[in-house]
Amino acid sequence: MSPDEELAHNIEAARKLFAGTCDFVLGVAHLSQLPDADKPEIAFAGRSNVGKSSLINALTGRKALARTSHTPGRTQQLNYFDLGGGQLYMVDMPGYGYAQVSKTQREEWKDLIYTYLRGRPNLRCVFILIDARHGLKDSDIELMDMLDETAVSYRIVLTKADKVKNQEQEKMIKKITATLKTHSAAHPDISLTSAHKEFGVPELRALMASYTD
Repeated sequence: MSPDEELAHNIEAARKLFAGTCDFVLGVAHLSQLPDADKPEIAFAGRSNVGKSSLINALTGRKALARTSHTPGRTQQLNYFDLGGGQLYMVDMPGYGYAQVSKTQREEWKDLIYTYLRGRPNLRCVFILIDARHGLKDSDIELMDMLDETAVSYRIVLTKADKVKNQEQEKMIKKITATLKTHSAAHPDISLTSAHKEFGVPELRALMASYTD
C-alpha cells in the first residue's frame, strides 16, 4: 500500500470511527479509578490553554464534548472518552506548566500525569499539543524526556496554526524537527492543526484511527 493509499484508508477508517458514538466515560482523579486497560488508548497532553479541549471538540464534531475555558488549568483530571463504541479511548489530560495555581496542586497534577503515563500498558501514543505561536517550552521537554525514558511513543501536534504565517510555521517546524531527532520515543512527523479553521483535523483523525488496528 502506497503512502497515499494508506492515508486514504486511514481517513475512511477515521470517518467511520468518528461517525459512531463518542461518549464521556469518566473523570479520573486518582489512578485507582482508571478503567480496565482493554482497548487502545490515546492521550492528549499539553500546556494549559494550548487549545486541547477545542481540538478534541473539533476532532469529534461536538461543540462541548470537552469543556473549553479561557481560564488555564481548568481540566484537573484524566477525562476519558469512548470512541466508536469501544474501539478507542481518548484521554484528555490535565494541562501542565501553568504557574498561577498552588504548588501543591501543581505537584498533584504532575504526579497524576506522570504516574499514568509510566504505567498504562494499552497507551498507544501521546499527542503532545504545542501552541504554534510559542513552540516547545521547558515543561514540554520535561514531558518528552520522561516519555523517552519509559519508551512511550509520542507525536507533536501544533495547535492554533491559523494564527501563524506560513513562513513562521516553516521555521517552527524546522526547529522542532531538529529537537525531535534527539528524543528516542518521538515520532519524526509533526501535525499542524487549527481547531477554529478545522485545518489538519481529518489527517489527525486518520492518525487516531490507525491506532485501532
